[in-house]
Amino acid sequence: MEAYCVKCKQKREMKDPKQVTMKNGKKAATGTCTVCGTKMFKIGG
Repeated sequence: MEAYCVKCKQKREMKDPKQVTMKNGKKAATGTCTVCGTKMFKIGG
């Protein structure tokens, strides 16, 4: 899954994406950047 990495300032592949549900009930995905290791978050993922 692709998401925007704030540290790299580019769209990168997400490592170990996990489905989560936000407080408002919407779906999202969280994982880590394959290049720099920063946490990534994608709403609607």
